Amino acid sequence: MPSAEGAVLMLIAANVGVFMLWRLADPSFMRRHFMISLDNFKSGRIHTLLTSAFSHAEADHLLTNMIGLYFFGLNVSYAFGPAFVLKLYVAGALTGSAFFLLEKAFLAPRKQAYIGWDSSRAPALGASAAANAVILLQIFLHPKRLVYLYFIIPIPAAILGAVVIGADLWRVKKGQGRVSGSAHLGGAVVAALVWARISKGWI
Repeated sequence: MPSAEGAVLMLIAANVGVFMLWRLADPSFMRRHFMISLDNFKSGRIHTLLTSAFSHAEADHLLTNMIGLYFFGLNVSYAFGPAFVLKLYVAGALTGSAFFLLEKAFLAPRKQAYIGWDSSRAPALGASAAANAVILLQIFLHPKRLVYLYFIIPIPAAILGAVVIGADLWRVKKGQGRVSGSAHLGGAVVAALVWARISKGWI
């Protein structure tokens, strides 16, 4: 098992490695095996529930997720151990993917007439749900601790958490855009459940 910092760096290295694969491997292979979608799921590519959470095609998407994962993940890893943060990441990834598929299967078809295209078949990728699980757990545990927005503006962690969750609820309601609010909320649910277990002394 790696050190507390090593576990977080290992997750970041895996994400960077898959990011590089997007530039080296066949794009159709990457879409089949490193993106979550109803088509992939129905085709038996169950592994995409997890592999999509290590996958970024754009540098800014990767950078944003990895910055959040590093700074918040370090605190979680030091507090509960490297195995804990790895399990939390995986749980956030799988739950986020499940929430995304549920939205595409049940909510997207109802909104299709308004969007004008079959959004239920849209794929997704990114570590946002997994990172959300890590970030929001740290926020739930220490809501009064200051975090620095854009590394400059100090705000209570609780405000950042409320903005993150509120924005994702709005995205689900709106049903459009390139960011999956449902996947993000899957990570938030994992953070809330783990926080509840910690609060009760079960962890």
